[in-house]
Amino acid sequence: MPAPSPRARIVAEEEVGERLVDLTVASPALGRTAKVRLLTPDGWEERRPGRSWPTLYLLVGGDGDYTAWTEGYDARLPELRQLRDVLVVMPEMPLFGFYADWYNAGRGGPPAVETFHLREVRPLLERHYGAGTRRVAAGESQGGFGALSYAGRHPGMFRAAASYSGFVHPLQHPHAIRAAMTYLGLDWKALWGDPVAQRANWEAHDPYYLTDRLRKVPVHVSSGDGTAGALDPPGTEPDPEIPGLEDPADPFPEDAISPTETIMGRESKALADRLASLSAPVTTHFYAGTHSPAYWAREFHRSLPLLLAELAGPIPGPIPGPIPGPIPGPIPGLKPGPERRPS
Repeated sequence: MPAPSPRARIVAEEEVGERLVDLTVASPALGRTAKVRLLTPDGWEERRPGRSWPTLYLLVGGDGDYTAWTEGYDARLPELRQLRDVLVVMPEMPLFGFYADWYNAGRGGPPAVETFHLREVRPLLERHYGAGTRRVAAGESQGGFGALSYAGRHPGMFRAAASYSGFVHPLQHPHAIRAAMTYLGLDWKALWGDPVAQRANWEAHDPYYLTDRLRKVPVHVSSGDGTAGALDPPGTEPDPEIPGLEDPADPFPEDAISPTETIMGRESKALADRLASLSAPVTTHFYAGTHSPAYWAREFHRSLPLLLAELAGPIPGPIPGPIPGPIPGPIPGLKPGPERRPS
């Protein structure tokens, strides 16, 4: 008989601050260990078996830094009274992992990011760490994509989703995926395959094509336009130049200093318009601004009432299965700051 498949497990647990706990997960889906940071609710350390809390999955951008929301963005999460009764989950992601199980020329295999987050981390937290079945998801840049893609691909799993400067319509700018991943030394077609030959796989992950499954999910979408805005300090430098990021047929505005955010703004507006055309419960905030943490922290605070309202509601019915499709692998005011992170 074949040996049983290895299972994800927690191999280390460390208290790193008041109400902050870092878990180390041995992940077969990633083929390595990875970190998950928890911001724990009041009473969590004395929890009894079966005790659970509403859960906010707070996702990061393309660098995958699980510490970003508590150390890099000035979001002041531990100070928020509203989060005293919520478990906040901040998982790691591989560099430019895009919250997806990679195609890898049809072979699947690591990094299987979606499997890591939803089939490994989520059950472990729900069995052993007090994560409840009332869930919402939010994130910046690729994390915004992840929040909306996960909510669309797994109907009923997340009760609301929010995207801040999200890469939420990849098929609108496949050249940007190619340019950014090539710039980072990654094989861009390993993510979802070729956008023509494997278009169905791209669509199966792209929130723009999942709007029928998102039409009853409260969604918040926000983004800047790439120009200097209220939270950009005087003299903010332009983004590093990424060859091939600009589409000659749709050039960036002359006053854009953050081309990445210009792309995020265009994708966010396209998605929001599509959701609005379906009379979906979408709220938006579009503004002058760049791809930087000060805006993401502000937008998190702006969307938090919506997310908490959904966490407070009744528990939904049984969760349907994930979206079908050709999916390989194991599953079918705040302080201004000039810091930029990969999308």
